Amino acid sequence: MLNELTIENIAVIEKAQVRFESGLNVLTGETGAGKSILIDSINAILGNRTSRDLVRNGALKGKVWAHFDDLSPEVCALLEQAGYEPEGELLLYREIGVDGKTSCRINGRPATAGLLREIGAQLITIHGQHDNQSLMNPAKHLEILDSYAQLEEKREEYRRCYRNLVDLEKQIRALSIDEGEKQRRMDLLRYQVEEIDSAQPVEGEEEQLTEQRNQIRNAQKILDSLGAAYTALQGGDDFQGGVDLLGEAEGQLAEIRDLSDVFASLSERVGDLYYTAQDLAQELKDTLDGMDLAASQLEELEDRLDLLRNLKRKYGPTVAEVLAFGEKARAELETIEFSDQRLEELSARRNGVKAKAEELAAQLSRARQKAFEQFSGQIAESLRFLNMPGICLALAQKKTALGPNGWDEVEFLISTNPGEQPKPLAKIASGGELSRIMLAIKSVMSDKDRIPTVIYDEIDAGMSGMAAGRVGQKLLETAHSGHQVICITHTAQIAACAQNHLLIEKTVREGRTYTEVHPLSQQERVHELARIISGDRITELALANAKEMLQLVGQ
Repeated sequence: MLNELTIENIAVIEKAQVRFESGLNVLTGETGAGKSILIDSINAILGNRTSRDLVRNGALKGKVWAHFDDLSPEVCALLEQAGYEPEGELLLYREIGVDGKTSCRINGRPATAGLLREIGAQLITIHGQHDNQSLMNPAKHLEILDSYAQLEEKREEYRRCYRNLVDLEKQIRALSIDEGEKQRRMDLLRYQVEEIDSAQPVEGEEEQLTEQRNQIRNAQKILDSLGAAYTALQGGDDFQGGVDLLGEAEGQLAEIRDLSDVFASLSERVGDLYYTAQDLAQELKDTLDGMDLAASQLEELEDRLDLLRNLKRKYGPTVAEVLAFGEKARAELETIEFSDQRLEELSARRNGVKAKAEELAAQLSRARQKAFEQFSGQIAESLRFLNMPGICLALAQKKTALGPNGWDEVEFLISTNPGEQPKPLAKIASGGELSRIMLAIKSVMSDKDRIPTVIYDEIDAGMSGMAAGRVGQKLLETAHSGHQVICITHTAQIAACAQNHLLIEKTVREGRTYTEVHPLSQQERVHELARIISGDRITELALANAKEMLQLVGQ
């Protein structure tokens, strides 16, 4: 459960430390005192999206800490899976900068907002006024019913089957083309395959051809340079080349090599140069003899390069991709050529998968009908307690085409008075009635729900008098069932049921606004309840009423 919440530099809260207890915690205060900021802070610590506008004016960062204890096995498992060691306690931290950057920590170690969301979903659920409006959307009703019936495993089994069916249908549609289109597609594929096959492109070929073309284009320059280099080494009719000169130098030194080690070394080194020069001259000659730089080849090379460029323009930016395109076209051609056989195979598989999907959808439908009988009975009982005795909940269940959730389309219908036909919630439920219906649903779902902390943000919208008192008792009942309940309210009847009453106060000091949260003593609770009852002028009668409220609920 949520044990402590610390907020620093968030909106009008400079620093606040809020301690929560097990059971029913109620927060009250004037409108605009900062109750919504508390919810924003909790949303931030749960990894939800935040805005830099939350940071208090003048501060660089806003910070929120939340301390939890009595961790559930599900939370401990998530922490272990993420590499954190659960020790019976959990400290979550979220930092929001004025530059929009945020950082998160779990037990002092860095974490992602995504991981906070995953863990936070197992720690706290927040019910706000917009959740009442979600009841107006029939699409939410199936989600509520499936959650109550605990159909997660059955629904996932169906969805796997349904995804398989959708994939098979997609493959069948791709093959089910008319004969004219089929023939046109085959003609195009054959042309593409034949064009690539006849060209026989080879990876690396283009680079080699380009090199050869460059050689031919520079043929005379290459021949002149190679010939001049050979002549310089080998010599001509009327002059000696480098090889002969080196040979002559080596001969002169050979005559004195025995006279000194220095002369011997010089003779040997010049001899090495002589033989190297001979080798180079021979290599230049061989290169000249092997050069085939006929200008007639240039046209052939250009034609081949043009062919490769044309293929790349059509089928891919590289020769490798052209070859890959050809293989893909060949495979598609074979598929279409054997499409009738393939269609038969896919259709047979599709029929089997569809039969299985329909069987699973029927199982889901029956499970939903059965669950609703118990669900509606519990809802009716809760609503009677919430001063809505005439409410009757019915289920409109219609079979549709198979979809991601089966073939059911469901909607909750209500009759607010005996003898009246049930109608959609959107047509006949008032705001106060929606609040109580949602509370009844949450109450009934609490036995199925393992999330330890439930937060109600102004569940009392549109309510007063006896209805508000019954809501308070229902919240207390939920708290007694093992859930920690935190409720923000403007209603004295609900606040009187609190086991831990917190006051949110806003003050102005030296031109700055400050919000603080205080736990109330018994006497302070009497004063706060009287304020809610009578407003600014707290009378003796209002104080007496407040004391009586607390006595009636045993507080």
